[in-house]
Amino acid sequence: MPGKKDNLEMNEEENVAPEADEAAANEMTLSEDELKALCLEHICSTCDVMEQAKEDRLRAMADSENFKKRLSRETDELKKFAAENILSDLLPILDNLDLALNHAKDLEACKDFVMGVDMTRKLFLETLSRHGLEAVGKPGEDFDPNFHEAMGMAQVAELADGSVAQVMQRGYVLKGRIIRPAKVMVNKLT
Repeated sequence: MPGKKDNLEMNEEENVAPEADEAAANEMTLSEDELKALCLEHICSTCDVMEQAKEDRLRAMADSENFKKRLSRETDELKKFAAENILSDLLPILDNLDLALNHAKDLEACKDFVMGVDMTRKLFLETLSRHGLEAVGKPGEDFDPNFHEAMGMAQVAELADGSVAQVMQRGYVLKGRIIRPAKVMVNKLT
């Protein structure tokens, strides 16, 4: 009899195995829509897990959008001030042209030379201004520590107290950002 019992158990196992294989085959052939429908049946739409997943998704989308905006702002600023280093390296050339004009302006023998240097300086300034560079620091304007560096005091009766009396070295601003402050003497009437 032991042989019959083993035979029966084997037949039952053989019968169960084809059913399991068939169920597994049916599971594997579900379409994506059918899988989504199955998931929705098993997950309650008011469930905390579902709400948390929605919040996480919205937060991730907002973070992504903020990152895109920040990257765009940083790229725009980088483009805006890309020439800052080059322009600041060119400022000593402009200073030397100013010095040449100041030293030779009163000499009659250098009149043509002064005119050529002045024309070169103006052309150079026009080129720099097309790239957003502006000069700051003129005698008579109010002293502003954001744009001026005080080198000392002077007394000029025609100017208001606290205004720029003399410009020692011009300052420059690139699209609103200070590249170099103007070195000035501040008027002090006392």
